[in-house]
Amino acid sequence: MVGSMIARSGFRLRLLAVVSCLAFCALVYQFLNLQGTSIISEQTFFVQSTPKESHPIDALIQTAGTYFQRLLKEEPPNLASATERYRARRGRHPPPGFAEWFEFAKSKDALVLEEFFDQIYHDLTPFWALDPQELRRQARSISTRIVVRGHVAKMVTDQPRSWMDSWMELVQTLETRLPDIDMPINVMDESRVIVPFETISEYVEKERSTRHITSPKNAVSKYMTLPESDKEETPSFDPGFTGPGEGGYWEMARAGCPPRSPARNSHVDHVNFSSVPWEFDNFDRMAYNGYVMNYTLAKDPCVRPELQALHGTFLEPISVSTTQKLLPIFGGSKLPVNNEILLPPAMYWAKIEHYSGGEDYHGGSWGSKHDKLVWRGSATGGRARESNWSGFQRHRFMSMMNATSVRQAEETDGSGVNFKLPDYDKYSLPKGSVPDMIEEHTDTGFVHLVCFPYIEADPRCSYTDPYYEIMPGLSMKDMYNSKYLPDLDGNSFSGRFRGFMLSTSLPIKATIYNEWHDSRLIPWVHFVPMDTTYLDIYGIMAYFLGGHDDVARKIALAGKAWSEKVLRREDMQIYTYRLLLEYARICDDRRESLGYVDDLRAS
Repeated sequence: MVGSMIARSGFRLRLLAVVSCLAFCALVYQFLNLQGTSIISEQTFFVQSTPKESHPIDALIQTAGTYFQRLLKEEPPNLASATERYRARRGRHPPPGFAEWFEFAKSKDALVLEEFFDQIYHDLTPFWALDPQELRRQARSISTRIVVRGHVAKMVTDQPRSWMDSWMELVQTLETRLPDIDMPINVMDESRVIVPFETISEYVEKERSTRHITSPKNAVSKYMTLPESDKEETPSFDPGFTGPGEGGYWEMARAGCPPRSPARNSHVDHVNFSSVPWEFDNFDRMAYNGYVMNYTLAKDPCVRPELQALHGTFLEPISVSTTQKLLPIFGGSKLPVNNEILLPPAMYWAKIEHYSGGEDYHGGSWGSKHDKLVWRGSATGGRARESNWSGFQRHRFMSMMNATSVRQAEETDGSGVNFKLPDYDKYSLPKGSVPDMIEEHTDTGFVHLVCFPYIEADPRCSYTDPYYEIMPGLSMKDMYNSKYLPDLDGNSFSGRFRGFMLSTSLPIKATIYNEWHDSRLIPWVHFVPMDTTYLDIYGIMAYFLGGHDDVARKIALAGKAWSEKVLRREDMQIYTYRLLLEYARICDDRRESLGYVDDLRAS
């Protein structure tokens, strides 16, 4: 019996070693692939050593601050410097219209750091492998799109669609500056394109092999003119959108991961939180003493296979209409494995108080706020059924913010019906202190359980009645009266984040989704990153509530001040303007020769 136990223990250790190696290899792949093609910033760093008595969060803040200060030194002082840095980072000439874009950005008093636009090149790089005529045909095949012809934008849609009007308004503010384009829009909450990793790798390599700096004398500076989209006869294109197969959305999603990544070799249908699978410990292996160190990696399902059973996106999304074909389609957010082209989300552009708390009010002074962590919302995230709700992220967070549930977990095996308590020793949390902290310093709850099948008039579910009470609603303005604002994924990304960033409160962000602004916000400098397991939330709370109120205030106000410089509506215009110049070039028959070279010809 003892020998059998030792054998199983040895096997488990070998398995953990293999998994750790795979995770490391996946991280190395990300650096080689993404940095080698200059398409996105990783926002990762080695944590500087600090005195033994200091807290891990102190080290993370210090290291992130050093990275941020180094980033600020990269702003180009003029157009000549901007074009030089563009060519060095992108390996091509800037697109035609770059000088006008730079002038537009400067007229808006914008920070123009080349790194801010890395997401554009991450998104567009694979499309260089497709024929431009085919890209234009694909774009015209999507029934919801924005069309620009002759510097006039118009909307094409099969029926009224949520958020299309806001994106249309954004493009209209730029229409006189834009070349002819067709912009397919994803009007669903969920992402729609997952091209297999092997295919994307081929596309990225093809782009890399053809990337070059054209001789200025051979460069073309004018985009092609496109015919009126409703007058041009083109062969039909079938995007191949399908629903999930037997394996659900997870099977579709992990096709976008490297073949030997943990996600390709993991099957977790359901988590028994009293005896969690080995995958559940991934966060500990990737964290710095229990806290998020690499925010990019923390969000990546390819190296976080436990997310298949811990996030509604993978358990059962509300809608699934996904293709494995690479085609241009724009959206407000996506998973790391998706291939959409990111735009600033429509709800960030729209002036809707539900998401912003109002354009003029962002909270009072730090000292006037309640010393509390506050969250209100609906239990969105997917189709939460009796059989799967215990894996949904918002349900888990609410249970972990319930003092009674946590106290019961402490008195048993350290788990609840849908959560597992972290190692208290790792976070220096005395037993019994967490329920007391929750009771005194949190105000969280659901206003609707969004049961399946959904009944708007009935906010409760019989199968969750033992665990949750319906709470009265709380507006964003009211939330701003508290210091700590956790931000959680719903059906996709959370539309509150920009409002939280512009507030005088401290955002604590947990997500698995990418957005347009990811390259311009630095975790631990502008907001506090949190893992989607939420194993770090008690440590985060204990740190800030336990004598580090001044640090929380500093991050909150630094994030607000920075967001007022880089998350403005003007910054969304600047990002979209540059994105659409690059997109128009990729769709142009002369794209290999298209480029801004006036600075070189002048010299």
